[in-house]
Amino acid sequence: MAGYHALYDVVFIKGMPISWYTGPLGYIWQQGICWGFIFLSGFCFRFSRHPLRHGLTVLGAGILVSLVTTLAMPSERILYGVLFLLGMVGLIQCGVWWLWNKLKLPPYPAWLGLAIFISLFFLTRGVPYGYLGFEGIRLLELPSWLYQSQWLAPAGLPGPGFWSSDYFPLIPWLFLYLSGYFLWRLVGHNPRIMEKLKPGFRPLAFLGRHSLLIYLAHQPVLMLVFMLV
Repeated sequence: MAGYHALYDVVFIKGMPISWYTGPLGYIWQQGICWGFIFLSGFCFRFSRHPLRHGLTVLGAGILVSLVTTLAMPSERILYGVLFLLGMVGLIQCGVWWLWNKLKLPPYPAWLGLAIFISLFFLTRGVPYGYLGFEGIRLLELPSWLYQSQWLAPAGLPGPGFWSSDYFPLIPWLFLYLSGYFLWRLVGHNPRIMEKLKPGFRPLAFLGRHSLLIYLAHQPVLMLVFMLV
């Protein structure tokens, strides 16, 4: 992620064109980072000792990013970015988890949850762009009246004139997050798999424990470096 953002600054702040970065290869790289980040966040939901506090912290960080970018760099403002998304879905997951336990409902089959939510992700990938489908494969055009209010932008239905340099609405990304969660449900009780997921390499473990701080700091640091160079 840091490497991708470093090249972003080279291209869009320093004005140095990199053709492959702004082409299909760069897009695949960017999407791979996003997909992996959100999917793994869902997978790791139950690893947190305080998921509600964690969700509120990440949501607060997302709101802070929106405020700072809107005030300091309006041309690169971030509304409903990835941190806002992860905070929201974490809180939604906490609420559903609490209600499920409160009602004493039976566990939902993990394999079925994984199949349903990964399918929903692919089906709704184009919802923010006005259609059901995936990456330009338009299965069904959605009615324009769904996209008339800016208040629905967090859900994935942005109104006229909405823009953000980093936009991750609930639809479709909530479904990818839940796919990660249900994968954990599927393999999380396998001691062999969980043993392999235990922290082993200390530098990577450190990065994992401080990922939010690193995420918040790395882009401003990179931008400052490239502005000074």
